[in-house]
Amino acid sequence: MAKSRTQFVCQNCGTVHTRWAGRCDGCGAWNTIVEDDPDGGIGGQPNAASARKGRAVALATLSGEAEEAPRVGTGISELDRVTGGGFVRGSAVLVGGDPGIGKSTLLMQAAATLARQGNRVIYVSGEEATAQVRLRAQRLGAADTDVLLAAETNVEDILATLTDGKRPDFVIVDSIQTLWSDTAGSAPGTVTQVRTGVHAMIRFAKQTGAAMVLVGHVTKDGQIAGPRVVEHMVDAVLYFEGDRGHHYRILRTVKNRFGPTDEIGVFEMSDKGLREVANPSELFLGERNEKAPGAAVFAGIEGTRPVLVEIQALVAPSSLGTPRRAVVGWDSSRLSMILAVLEAHCGVRLGNHDVYLNVAGGYRIAEPAADMAVAAALVSSLAGLALPADCVYFGEVSLSGAVRPVAQTALRLKEAEKLGFHGAVLPSGSAEVPAGKAGGLTMVESLPDLVARIAGSKGDRLSAGAGEDN
Repeated sequence: MAKSRTQFVCQNCGTVHTRWAGRCDGCGAWNTIVEDDPDGGIGGQPNAASARKGRAVALATLSGEAEEAPRVGTGISELDRVTGGGFVRGSAVLVGGDPGIGKSTLLMQAAATLARQGNRVIYVSGEEATAQVRLRAQRLGAADTDVLLAAETNVEDILATLTDGKRPDFVIVDSIQTLWSDTAGSAPGTVTQVRTGVHAMIRFAKQTGAAMVLVGHVTKDGQIAGPRVVEHMVDAVLYFEGDRGHHYRILRTVKNRFGPTDEIGVFEMSDKGLREVANPSELFLGERNEKAPGAAVFAGIEGTRPVLVEIQALVAPSSLGTPRRAVVGWDSSRLSMILAVLEAHCGVRLGNHDVYLNVAGGYRIAEPAADMAVAAALVSSLAGLALPADCVYFGEVSLSGAVRPVAQTALRLKEAEKLGFHGAVLPSGSAEVPAGKAGGLTMVESLPDLVARIAGSKGDRLSAGAGEDN
């Protein structure tokens, strides 16, 4: 009898080690290596003598007719926007988010809506009993629907339940970390068990045409726990984000084989569940103080949706040897770059000032087009001058101080005009500028031009003369 092999796998990146170590050589993460059974689960025993002979599959050409993927619309427009028009039949979608953020609430509302449309919906909970799920359904007003419940964690039992009777149209499994299979000898939540359970669920979805939604836990870094291979196996990955101190939640797409990525859906949390926010710009700008210095409105793009959000900056003299740099909702490294460009090319001295930057409402910005709005907010706070209340800012700042154009200018300006913003500061040479809008637009070629326009006659408030290029 062959000796059983033992290997150790990193739960963060899936790197295989021959022995246990505190730090993974592949991704550098600490305390993520666990013992794994290579002979169990999917791909076990590759040298087994009973392996069947492969069969030839039919080959196709690229010139065939392309068919639109059949979708199951949930009736929740924000959720359908994120998924690209609804859940595709036979697809597997992975939804991740912090505990208590509202993942189960959103999926229960979607399940109830689909059940009202006549679809067969099955909700499999591995963390809660059926009585707990019923209590949530009663709170959300979904107790009168025909959603079928099951509290089970064994993969084989779940598959037997799903195949018993009529084929389901929509299946929710909450969560993948609780699944365990008889074919894998490791504990639930390990790399082998998660990989085996997800593979079995995906195979069932592909064979039956049911839309499968898998809920995943997240780590402290906000990434879905378990091996990275899980995100590669599924068809779409959605992240449910939000701060518990705020009443809204954002559903963000990071992967979608059947639709656009980087799309967002905005929801508002209430005692009756999640409510759709059709115009998130009004939500992010609802409590804006137009006369306060250090606030600039950024016209951004999330996927195909324009979003206006307020960027707040506070620049104050520091008594510390090393001034503070605090950032919420933006990249701290990019803030350091903007500060360096302001000092090197604009003469704005911030070396002895504390700098605090915040994106209003807890919203997170990953777009480089926010550079000019951040710079405008910093200069406005340092000079003590409020920016025009009806003006938006967008543009990417380079290390030379030049302002580079960004994409989808017309869409940004259209959203700003719809919300009452008649002016805009944007890079020179921007394409897609609508005809007849030039009167309210201010084109800038470099960051010193922007600083000079903001400072004006109050340039003495900026140390070393803001707006003068070194």
